[in-house]
Amino acid sequence: MSLLRRKSLDTVTVHEAGRQLVRTLSWPHLIALGIGAIVGTGIYTLIGVGANLAGPAVLISFAIAGAVCACAALSYAELATMMPASGSAYTYSYSALGEIFAWVVGWSLILEYSLVVSTVAVGWSGYFVGFLDWVHTQLGIDIRLPLALSAGPHVEGGVFNLPAVIITWVVAGGLMLGTKESATLNAVLVVLKIIALAVFVAVALPAFDSANLQPFMPYGFAKSLGPDGVERGVMAAAAIIFFAFYGFDAIATAAEETKNPGRDLSIGIIGSMVGCTIVYMLVALAAIGAMSYAVFGHSAEPLALIMRQMGHPTAALAIGVVAIIALPTVLLAFMFGQSRVFFVMGRDGLLPRGLSNVSARGTPVATTLFSALLVSALAGVARLDEIAALANAGTLAAFTAVGVCLVVLRRREPDRERKFRTPLAYIVGPAAALGCIYLFISLPHSTQLYFLVWNVIGLAVYFLYSRRHALIDR
Repeated sequence: MSLLRRKSLDTVTVHEAGRQLVRTLSWPHLIALGIGAIVGTGIYTLIGVGANLAGPAVLISFAIAGAVCACAALSYAELATMMPASGSAYTYSYSALGEIFAWVVGWSLILEYSLVVSTVAVGWSGYFVGFLDWVHTQLGIDIRLPLALSAGPHVEGGVFNLPAVIITWVVAGGLMLGTKESATLNAVLVVLKIIALAVFVAVALPAFDSANLQPFMPYGFAKSLGPDGVERGVMAAAAIIFFAFYGFDAIATAAEETKNPGRDLSIGIIGSMVGCTIVYMLVALAAIGAMSYAVFGHSAEPLALIMRQMGHPTAALAIGVVAIIALPTVLLAFMFGQSRVFFVMGRDGLLPRGLSNVSARGTPVATTLFSALLVSALAGVARLDEIAALANAGTLAAFTAVGVCLVVLRRREPDRERKFRTPLAYIVGPAAALGCIYLFISLPHSTQLYFLVWNVIGLAVYFLYSRRHALIDR
């Protein structure tokens, strides 16, 4: 039964000296952290991917993904205020379900954060290289990078994606300087992103043409394999678009660094989720109404393409520039979350203990350095096709566990103080879990296989190392 040993809720927030994080964040920082993570490459690029899979019914795909994430967010809000410690879903699973489940969730979170940060770093590199090309074309200043230094080896002529590596280390450096300082800069950049999307909606929405919504659901609702070998449908799109919504779980990893976790965590998690859902639905409606999905469905920069096709090149350029300036907020939020998951798993002994040391400023420098090394290596050379789907698999596993943890702790600890109580918990928790399971089933079969392989490797690490080194009370 040692596989199911659990952390005590009474000691989950008690930590030894030298392995504690400093409480410096308030709810505005948390909302900005959440929006910074959620509003990123997902809405800038995946709206095109989703439209290509579902047609105009991608609007329903956004609504479904948002509803599942809303249930997960409500579950997170109760558990985060109940257990204000780092680790988010990993920590909740350790207290509610047991060590083996916690390990699988933590291992899945490592997959999620690593792939998301790597993907965004490569995406930012693409915007940056495109901007250098624009500077050369429009201003005659040639500061372009050779292909060998701007793409990985999977691209013909590419060797190493230098911009992706550099932006990863810039963000890591900011996190190591201080949590509050990096969170404040993040808040400023988040405002720029919201302004850019507001400009898109303001320009595109007045051009709404209902004819672009026909046929509304050309590929049906459930996932189905088309003659071209691509899995399409509303749910196939929702399973990919899910990538655009998650990110609020990074807020939960900041619980140990929040000044007033009982109040601020629920505000940050729910506030960022509600705000981003509204933004996404408006952007999706404006995009689908302004232009046929067949035009922008294959574009790597659908929003900018729509602006150019509508005769607004300045707005298209502004969206691209803001992406260069503000997309690092996604890197910051997810690298923040990744370093905290490494930190708490190290503190629990499931990973090497050296990962749980903190600096004099109270930041986990060791885990941030380790995260930067891992992510920059992946971003510099790896082929990242279908990476959003694989990152989704890790997140869906974590969100499923959170929905189950909510119900388990309501039954096991009914009288424990809860600063925030999820309404209709016995409906919301199962809805989050079942919704995530359905989305997982809707992922491509290859993605499900890769996720299984990842967890087989993880279980090998657990039985060979982690189980014997765990420091939990026995």
